[in-house]
Amino acid sequence: MTQTLQLNLPNTVKFHVTPEQFAAIATHNRDLRLERTATGELIVNPPTGWETGERNSSLTAQLYRWYEDNDYPGKVFDSSSGFTLPNGAILSPDASWVSSARWNALTDAQRETFPHICPDFVVELRSKSDALKPTQAKMQEYLANGA
Repeated sequence: MTQTLQLNLPNTVKFHVTPEQFAAIATHNRDLRLERTATGELIVNPPTGWETGERNSSLTAQLYRWYEDNDYPGKVFDSSSGFTLPNGAILSPDASWVSSARWNALTDAQRETFPHICPDFVVELRSKSDALKPTQAKMQEYLANGA
């Protein structure tokens, strides 16, 4: 049985985890929005409010309609999907698309847990509480890794 523990940390405290540790933490905390930076820093994002959740649902639906209407073979993912980027970061874009050609080129092992691929197309919503610079840096990271 797992006990719930609330841990409040100052911004100066950082946790570094391996990809395997990250996968284990994510498996045991499916209700949390977790990411891992390329340097191994664990990022815990709070759940979104209803407005952000609604915007994200709309965004994912629009991306899916684009994919279907334009016959772009591939897969559409929502914000609950994480990807292992070439630089080692494990990120979860708010919406993303991966072409069938790139997805089908992955081995079964590469598709496990957090697929080892940077989506071809990613969207990150910036809520009122999100600072612009970190969001821009995250988008640059996606671009540098193949988006």
